[in-house]
Amino acid sequence: MIDHKKLPKILCVDDEARVVDSLVLHLRKDYQVHLALSGNEGLQKLKELGGVAVVISDMRMPGMDGAAFLKRVMRAYPDTTRMLLTGEPGRDAAVQAVNEAQIFRFLTKPCPPEQLKQAVDDALIQYRMVTAERLMMQETLVGCIQALTDVLAMTNPVAFGRASRLKRLVMKFAESLDCQGFWQLEAATMLSQLGYVSLPVELVEKLYFGEKLTPEEVTLSEGVPLVANQLLGHIPRLEPVLQILQAVNASDQQLNRLGEGTIGLGAKILAITLQYDSLVAQGHNSAAAVQTVRGKADRYGAALVEKFAKLVGAGPDMDEIRELPLRMVKPGMTIMTDLRTHQGTLLVPRGFEVSESFLQRLHNFGSGILEERVKVVVHAAKVVEPTVS
Repeated sequence: MIDHKKLPKILCVDDEARVVDSLVLHLRKDYQVHLALSGNEGLQKLKELGGVAVVISDMRMPGMDGAAFLKRVMRAYPDTTRMLLTGEPGRDAAVQAVNEAQIFRFLTKPCPPEQLKQAVDDALIQYRMVTAERLMMQETLVGCIQALTDVLAMTNPVAFGRASRLKRLVMKFAESLDCQGFWQLEAATMLSQLGYVSLPVELVEKLYFGEKLTPEEVTLSEGVPLVANQLLGHIPRLEPVLQILQAVNASDQQLNRLGEGTIGLGAKILAITLQYDSLVAQGHNSAAAVQTVRGKADRYGAALVEKFAKLVGAGPDMDEIRELPLRMVKPGMTIMTDLRTHQGTLLVPRGFEVSESFLQRLHNFGSGILEERVKVVVHAAKVVEPTVS
């Protein structure tokens, strides 16, 4: 006997109850069929289910049509195979749906049962291919990215600290936009500071804090993107990550031309966060930094900027500032003052997000430094217990 709970999950969305009932009738033997009568209900159902293998949506629905619904599905659940079912296949609507929501197949009503079943079977094969390829790619890339960020942590803790801090805020921002599993953006954020491995730590500090540079330092800093491209360019399947990093520095026109797909949206999220983080590191408060970011609304899109403003505006109320001995600091906390050794060498700058590797490195500077008191921000997210005592 077949365990129904182990069958692949599909979601059928149509505002006509008789249509969804018909879909259930033809598909229930081979699939877990879930139903929704509107786009909003479909998004809620997907959230409850944690995603599905296949989504079939009607085109003409009140409030949110099928193209808009499937576009949101694409952003939140990129692995899900998307199909459109409509009784009026107008050319313009079809082109919009295929281009914006990357539809796998376009079916017309009434759809013969055998054609519907074959289309869903093909969609499931497509889903399995996409997820298998993604898992293989992620497993390969994670090792490469981890190795590169470990090098960055050892050679330039200032740059690594910023990358870690950026990742936390970038992924929180992406999650607020219903962009789960955005591995390309997460990788791009962690690698966004990789080029700084070629610069002296003192120059990286000056860049982060907005200090005036000498002509020689300007020349060195301008070579950072090239260094990153040389380090990352030979890693297979890292193209979307590189494209996000390159798009961050693209012109307004080029960035807007990318739209809100993986590359365009990822680049805008990262660019907004980079600008905000840079302003905060230079001493601006959150409100002033957000106001400056608003001045770039034509570049990022006013709606996206306001969503970011709402995110960071709510954040500080959830954080807690403490003063602790350095030995009690935990991974995930953010150090709020420059931390220097007894010889005056900068160990980490203000804004550095504590990591396990940093705590382990503290032993190299003697036990005395562990008793120094520092101000830290304890974020709402759970922090990991440190391994040092």
